[in-house]
Parts: sequence; structure tokens; C-alpha cells
Amino acid sequence: MNYMRFTVAYWCVLLAVLLPYACAILAKRGGMGKPRREGGYDNADPRGWLARQEGWKARANAAQANSFEALPFFIGAIIIAHQLGAPQTRLDILAVVFITLRIIYIVMYVAGLPTTRSAIWGLAFLVNLAIFLSGWH
Repeated sequence: MNYMRFTVAYWCVLLAVLLPYACAILAKRGGMGKPRREGGYDNADPRGWLARQEGWKARANAAQANSFEALPFFIGAIIIAHQLGAPQTRLDILAVVFITLRIIYIVMYVAGLPTTRSAIWGLAFLVNLAIFLSGWH
């Protein structure tokens, strides 16, 4: 039998799926365990509570939303590249670069560095485009 192996690129898909949850945890940090009346996290109205956050917590929540938005193209690009027989080493490297850029993007977002954040977003998008096109012969 011929079994497909779980590639580095597939592991990167898992990491990409986990990134928005890491942002959510960051956005809620400091609010957990604190009473609601003192501004603590409100599990009865989590979206409302997050919408009222300011500063880095609000930016972490925005990074969460953007991380979810980036998922479909990345997952699709990885699957399509695999199906088209993209060179595995190239695909794995590009996937790792994409994840690295997305982590830097989140850090820049939370830190409040919009110009750098946007530049990193653009680079990650181009890498994702390269992943998508890597199986094109």
C-alpha cells in the first residue's frame, strides 16, 4: 500500500488554524478570573466584552479576526499545491515562511505598528500566492 505522509506544509495548516485561538487567548488575557463588575471577562457576552476592549487587547482581537480570514486561502493553496504535485521541499519552506510571517504580523498588530504590520501582511499574501502557484507546471 502507498500511504501519503503528513507533510511539513500540512503541519503548518494546523499551526495556521491555531493562530486565531492564540490571538483570542491574548485578547482575553487579564480579564479571566476578574469579576465582570470590575471589567473582567464576560463569558455570557464574549463578543460584546471583546468589542469594548481597547488598546492591545482590541488589536489582539482584530488579529484574531484577520487570522481566521487568512485561513481559507492558505488551506486551499496548500491542498491545491499538493494535488498538483508541487515540489515538496519548496512547498514546505513556503508554508513555514507563511506561518512565520503570520506570527510576526500578529506581534506587529498587537504592538500597534500598522505600517510594518501591513507590509508583513503583504509579504505573507505573496508567499501564499507562491504556494498556490507552486504546483503550476
